[in-house]
Amino acid sequence: MPKPLQRESDQIVDSSPPSSGLDRCLSKSQRLVRSAQFSETFAQGKRWVGRYMVLWRRSGDDAALRLGVVTSKKLHLRANKRNRARRRLREAYRNLRPFFSGDFDVLLVGRRSILDAEWRDVLRELIKLASQAGLMTEENRKKAEQEYELG
Repeated sequence: MPKPLQRESDQIVDSSPPSSGLDRCLSKSQRLVRSAQFSETFAQGKRWVGRYMVLWRRSGDDAALRLGVVTSKKLHLRANKRNRARRRLREAYRNLRPFFSGDFDVLLVGRRSILDAEWRDVLRELIKLASQAGLMTEENRKKAEQEYELG
């Protein structure tokens, strides 16, 4: 409880990494931001299609498990719905990124069905697509499924 005349927001917030030691942040340096990077990803043609998303994998000299997210008006005409889909994709990637390995960048394209999907199904699908794309080892796939109780 805050003291009188003290804001609740003045309290110290522990922003240290989770106790598991896995880095789950997604800073600007860990995202694809330039249009040329998106174009190059699509040009390479390495994609895996799921019910809720399409995973595109980009290889290159500067690739380092960065994330790009795309939601078009085909997903929904309302911007708030597209933004919600982007947030869900980023959060799923942020949670699973510690289990990924390799020198690749990832581009996730949201599909309309992600708006109504259960969160566990979104995680399960990203694990499946990442495994197919060679971003996850079998051992890391099992660890991720165990941590999120998806088994």
